[in-house]
Amino acid sequence: MLSWPIYICLAGAAAQLFLPAEDPRPARGVALLTALAALAAALVGALGSAAGGGLSEVTRLPWIPGLGIEYHLAADGISLTLLVLTGIAAVVGVLFSWNVERRPTEFFAIYLVLLAGCFGVFLSFDLFLLFVFYELAIIPKYFLIAIWGSRQREYGAMKLALYSFVGSALVLVGLVGAYVAAGARTFDLVELAKFPFPPAFQAWAFPVVFIGFAILAGLWPFHSWAPTGHSAAPTAASMLLAGVVMKLGAYGALRVAVTLFPEGAAQWRGVLGTLAAVGILYGALVALTQRDFKFVIGYSSVSHMGFVLLGLASLSTLGISGAVLQMFSHGIIGGLLFAVVGRMVYDRTHTRDLFELERLRLHAVMPFAAVTFVIAGLASMGLPGFSGFVAELKVLLGAWKVFPTLAVVAGAGILVGVAYTVRAIQLAFFGVATGEAESDDAGIRELTTGEHATDISVPERFGAVILIGLTVVMGLFPRLLLDWILPALQSPLFDGVRKVGGLEGGI
Repeated sequence: MLSWPIYICLAGAAAQLFLPAEDPRPARGVALLTALAALAAALVGALGSAAGGGLSEVTRLPWIPGLGIEYHLAADGISLTLLVLTGIAAVVGVLFSWNVERRPTEFFAIYLVLLAGCFGVFLSFDLFLLFVFYELAIIPKYFLIAIWGSRQREYGAMKLALYSFVGSALVLVGLVGAYVAAGARTFDLVELAKFPFPPAFQAWAFPVVFIGFAILAGLWPFHSWAPTGHSAAPTAASMLLAGVVMKLGAYGALRVAVTLFPEGAAQWRGVLGTLAAVGILYGALVALTQRDFKFVIGYSSVSHMGFVLLGLASLSTLGISGAVLQMFSHGIIGGLLFAVVGRMVYDRTHTRDLFELERLRLHAVMPFAAVTFVIAGLASMGLPGFSGFVAELKVLLGAWKVFPTLAVVAGAGILVGVAYTVRAIQLAFFGVATGEAESDDAGIRELTTGEHATDISVPERFGAVILIGLTVVMGLFPRLLLDWILPALQSPLFDGVRKVGGLEGGI
């Protein structure tokens, strides 16, 4: 069942090509059914996989035998966590794309191909196959942004694609190097993880592969594609970009770089931890100064993904398990924030300028959007009871054991995060407290009539409730995911990390 989401999404994409191009309703229906089926298959497969989050073989077939390349799909608890996240993001992304009427069959076909690539990355245990799926996820991003995006969509799409392909080139260099150094017999991850790569080889291979993947995860100073891409993307693409695609980079950094080159990771973790901590604080400070609503959330994503990379750099069970939890948590919360900003606010007001939104006092005409953003903002701050609190706490505790100074810097980033979130809530929804001009009242009247009607649709309400419910459930019951994640970190795949003293017994 675990491999079915790949094939379901590809079949759904193919089905879009046979639907009438002029009527968006069949395209929406097929896309929603496809996403629901993919999520159901991911959930059933995850619940029925190896107990305790251990490695489960899914499919293993020869592909290019002469090069030792196989179609090898497998999953452990880390993969399962991200497969479920992708399935959830798929369904909610369709709900928030219910208004797409321009070339809808093409939009949803490309959207579903992107999802298939994401599912494939999280299941691939042959590194060549992983690279193929990774590239499959990059190309659709470009078209979704370039065709259906908003401001500067061509620039945003091209910048994202160029950064992604540079990162991919670095990854390919590292993978080929590992393949040759191991004897040029296999690309199988499990087999390569057993090979004792020389420390001198790991010293250059680790940063090349880690940074190649981490570019897509928003690692500072290679992060500038993220706010630009987020701001230009249509709502569903923004949600997927923040919710899943950035996780591809973090997942690759953990699954490939840390797993294959643990001694290199031990040598470089101070540098990478510093870059991650700088990214946390920098992203938060820049978000605090933005007046474009989407740029605030875009830089917020850079800051929150810094916690993922800081947890990976700690090389501890606490830190890495917190990093995986943060991947899931930010996927939910970031997707919800972009849904409010892109679909509920921008598509109705046609502005993302916080100072223009301030005059509209949207809490009066969009109460559902205001309440949703306040809840998402509290979750993004890391308030106890939400998923972000548990994830970031585990990362900070893991980092404190290795580099306490960087943990303090990351903690300062959380405080700045409270500031930019409160600022965005105040400006975007609650406006000016006194002395509003008549033009402001006229703006409100315009928003509540005609083409600017502000009723939040049923699909949007349903999608928002799903995401809010998930961040609360994971905040109150993090063991639902930790029972998958922690056994995966204790598996033989991470023996190399344990040998260099990186992983200790987790909590």
